[in-house]
Amino acid sequence: MFRFEDPIYLWLLLIVPALALVRFAGFRLRRRKLRRLGDVELLRQLMPDVSKFRPSVKFWLMETVLALLIIMLARPQMGSKVSHDKREGIETMICMDISNSMRAQDVVPSRLEKSKLLVENLVDHFTNDKIGLVVFAGDAFVQLPITTDYVSAKMFLQNIDPSLIATQGTDIGRAINLAMNSFTQQDKVGRAIIIITDGEDHEGGALEAAKAAEKKGVNVFVLGVGDPKGAPIPTGNGGYMKDASGQTVMSALNEQMCQQVAQAGKGTYIHVYNTSDAEERLNDALSKLQKGETSSVIYSEYDEQFQAFAILALVLLIVETCLRESRNPRLRGICLFRRSGIGSEWQKD
Repeated sequence: MFRFEDPIYLWLLLIVPALALVRFAGFRLRRRKLRRLGDVELLRQLMPDVSKFRPSVKFWLMETVLALLIIMLARPQMGSKVSHDKREGIETMICMDISNSMRAQDVVPSRLEKSKLLVENLVDHFTNDKIGLVVFAGDAFVQLPITTDYVSAKMFLQNIDPSLIATQGTDIGRAINLAMNSFTQQDKVGRAIIIITDGEDHEGGALEAAKAAEKKGVNVFVLGVGDPKGAPIPTGNGGYMKDASGQTVMSALNEQMCQQVAQAGKGTYIHVYNTSDAEERLNDALSKLQKGETSSVIYSEYDEQFQAFAILALVLLIVETCLRESRNPRLRGICLFRRSGIGSEWQKD
C-alpha cells in the first residue's frame, strides 16, 4: 500500500503548472519582440547557434526535478508488511437524522451537533468493533461503509449537514433497511443499528423495518435528541422556518415513536439530554451483544521510498547541466531534419 507521510507538501505541486504558465507567457512575449525586430527567418540565419528546443527541454527537465523534490518532501512510503488482524467485536451501523428539524436548538448547540458529539464519543470508545454511518432525511445513503478505520469515521462525521440530502422529511424505515444491507457477511457476530433522531417519522414503515431487522438478529437502538415541548427550526439567516400560513414551525421530540421503534427492534430507547449519561447507557447495552471474530487488513512497517525519487531527480539534474541552451558549433552542419523550401532551410536539434 502506497501512502505519503506528510501529504500537505503535495499542495506545493501547484507551483509546477504555475511556472509553466509563466514560461508560456514569457515565450509569447519574446516572440512578439522578435517579430518587431524583423523577419523571423532572417533572424534565425543571423543567430545560427540559437536553439529553439533546447531551452524548453531544459525547462521541463527542471520542472520534473521540482515535482520530484516536492514528492520527496511528502515522504512517500510503501507498506512492506500486510497482516490480517483478527479481532473480537461487534458490527454497528449508525443512522443519523439530518433533516431540517435537527437544526433545532432545544439542546446545546443544536440537535445535529449534539448527535455528532455523541457519535464521536462512541467512536473514541470503540476498539475492536466495526462501524458504519448512514445519513437520512426524506432519503438515505451510506456516508461511511462499515470499517474499523475510526479516523475516517470522525472525518466523515464532520462533513455531515442537512444540505447533503435534498429530499426533506424523515424516513426512518428507509434508513434501517439501508443499514441492514451494509453489514458484512460474517457469521456469529453481534450487530446493532443505532438511530439518532428526533422521532418525526413522516414516511412510515419504521416499525416494520425494525421488526424485520430483529428477526435477522440485529438489535435496533434509538437515541432521541430534542425536547418533547418543541422548538423552532432556524433557517440560517437569523429567522425561523414558517409554514404556509406564516406561522413558526415547532419541532418536538416524538418520544413515543422512538420508543416504539426501539421496542420493535428489541433494542433500547435513550433520551439524549446529557451526552455522557446517554453514552454510558448505550455502551452498556452494546456490551451485552455477542462479540464475534472480525478480520481487517492492516498495512504496517512502512518503508521510505524517497530514494528512488532522489536518484531520478539527480539523473535529470545531470542531464540538464550537460545540455547547453545553444547548439554546439562543431555540430552545426548536422541536420536531423531538413526540408527544402523557396529560399529557406530548416534545422532542428
